[in-house]
Amino acid sequence: VSSAGREFSRRWCVLSDGVLSYYENERAVTPNGEIRASEIVCLAVPPPDTHGFEHTFEVYTEGERLYLFGLESAELAHEWVKCIAKAFVPPLAEDLLAQDFERLGRLPYKAGLSLQQAQEGWFSLTGSELHAVFPEGPCEEPLQLRKLQELSVQGDSENQVLVLVERRRTLYIQGERRLDFMGWLGAIQKAAASLGDTLSEQQLGDSDIPVIVYRCVDYITQCGLTSEGIYRKCGQTSKTQRLLESLRQDARSVRLKEGEQHVDDVSSALKRFLRDLPDGLFTRAQRLAWLEASEIEDEEEKVSRYRELLVRLPPVNRATVKALISHLYCVQCFSDTNQMNTHNLAIVFGPTLFQTDGQDYKAGRVVEDLISHYVVVFSVDEEELRKQREEITAIVKMRVAGTASGTQHAGDFICTVYLEEKKAETEQHVKIPASMTAEELTLEILDRRNVGIREKDYWTCFEVNEREEAERPLHFAEKVLPILHGLGTDSHLVVKKHQSMEAMLLYLASRVGDTKHGMMKFREDRSLLGLGLPSGGFHDRYFILNSSCLRLYKEVRSHRPEKEWPVKSLKVYLGVKKKLRPPTCWGFTVVHETEKHEKQQWYLCCDTQMELREWFATFLFVQHDGLVWPSEPSRVSRALPEVRLGSVSLIPLRGSENEMRRSVAAFTTDPLSYRNVLLTPGLWEPGGGRNSLLASTCESCLRSLHCLPSAGGS
Repeated sequence: VSSAGREFSRRWCVLSDGVLSYYENERAVTPNGEIRASEIVCLAVPPPDTHGFEHTFEVYTEGERLYLFGLESAELAHEWVKCIAKAFVPPLAEDLLAQDFERLGRLPYKAGLSLQQAQEGWFSLTGSELHAVFPEGPCEEPLQLRKLQELSVQGDSENQVLVLVERRRTLYIQGERRLDFMGWLGAIQKAAASLGDTLSEQQLGDSDIPVIVYRCVDYITQCGLTSEGIYRKCGQTSKTQRLLESLRQDARSVRLKEGEQHVDDVSSALKRFLRDLPDGLFTRAQRLAWLEASEIEDEEEKVSRYRELLVRLPPVNRATVKALISHLYCVQCFSDTNQMNTHNLAIVFGPTLFQTDGQDYKAGRVVEDLISHYVVVFSVDEEELRKQREEITAIVKMRVAGTASGTQHAGDFICTVYLEEKKAETEQHVKIPASMTAEELTLEILDRRNVGIREKDYWTCFEVNEREEAERPLHFAEKVLPILHGLGTDSHLVVKKHQSMEAMLLYLASRVGDTKHGMMKFREDRSLLGLGLPSGGFHDRYFILNSSCLRLYKEVRSHRPEKEWPVKSLKVYLGVKKKLRPPTCWGFTVVHETEKHEKQQWYLCCDTQMELREWFATFLFVQHDGLVWPSEPSRVSRALPEVRLGSVSLIPLRGSENEMRRSVAAFTTDPLSYRNVLLTPGLWEPGGGRNSLLASTCESCLRSLHCLPSAGGS
């Protein structure tokens, strides 16, 4: 037995009635110390010889203490671990004891929709799987750590949070007790890394394709399809070796960027990775069968044989073969530019994939056959092939029309845009040149569907983020191509009417100055991780928005802002996702990207729809130097028609509150003789909002003239 940092001492140990006691020897009556099962928070089984003994296990307690136990026998160590685990694991988490875990214990976490307050869950780490049992509900499906989309640590040293993102769920594990949390962190990071050299031991993506293969293929698709001699030319040996080591260590964290890595270095790293696979891509057991199949003279029979052999490959190998051949099929489509036709690619990849060092011509023939018969061998349907070709064509056009810098490239990009709502029958595939604005895209979609633009039809292109349940109307002069580059898989573009634009334009026409201030409900995105506001909910804050920045104050009387953001670096989306439980339905999501390209996100809620429109209109006004909507008659005229009520003209109201009261009082006394009636366009809405006195008096006056239905109107 040993406490952390001390030498081992031989002790007689007894586990009884939920207490682990250790004595000087088996004859001693009084224990040297004891560990109650209720105090144990984690039980870990490190690899052999970790602590000087061949077989050891670690016990972590709530008091931030670590006890080490060592035995010479693996069977005895396993028996002790199982008994201690049964003593401190509650009945609801007993399923975790079925596996031979490497780590078992309880940790504070946040997951699913329960993000307001951390709960305590039970976890076990077995190989590359993290099993979890939460207080409510059955045992969760294990997290496949080598398939994580993200594994990161957030927060400061005193309040760390481990973030694990899988495709359908996100788990936040909090570092409440530093000692055992650091143990979990190291173990999970190790389990999420590549475990060996075989394909199945690599970090994997959703489709069972190794991340290392995906990273290289994606980079070459984006940056190297038109590179002459791609895959035939070799990169620099030292750079290739460093890149490959980084990818093998943690491919998930490697970001390949043009200007930092040359395409030949990346292509060489991919070839070397595939060539060095211990079992090969086609496996040692089946390699000969593939080579023999290439000698079948009848093409149909040969293709059928390839399909049979493909099914026999392990799942990861099969997925990787398809991804690689799909990529090479795209490469040869542009052989006029890159000089790499099917035959040339086969010469390069045959010896690489079959590890023959060029001694067997049949290896190249297999690769050439797979590329030539790609559609049939891999059962690629027409829709999948069409989308693949459109995407690759768009990328290549962007490369060809690159700017002088050589790192930013422009050109035509094919994207899908929907009309009014996301449905198959409303989608339009549009070629997006680098110069296209949101206004031009909107007009093209409307022209394609023969949609006429009437006066006060404020058709706009929206960026819709389904995951965040928010949308952003693009400014009419905003370039579309950069927006497409930043769209995630949960986002799309839709052209529809901007229902609030008229009210916002009326508000902007009547307001004085270019600032806006007031109270709003505020919530930081970091609060979901326990790093922001204490309760993780919405809090009242005072905001001032001017032409240069958005400032947040704790209260109206505060002199110094708590936060300040440059207004032109903000993206403002209408809507707040429901799982955050916003206090009102009139909210928006604000995203700020720092100079280091780090994204910050927070949520604001207004008390009324009118407030939301005013804030959003002011954002647009200050971000675009006052030009919120185009003035050309081809779209819609901003000039408002004169509105007459009988013989009474309605014009924008100016003046103090007392002057407003006097005007309204005079109008109420003799409405037909008082010709200088002044109403504020865009500020009257039944049900309250900004300038509620004016709204209510205007409503009553108009009712007296029988201009409004009794239930209100617009």
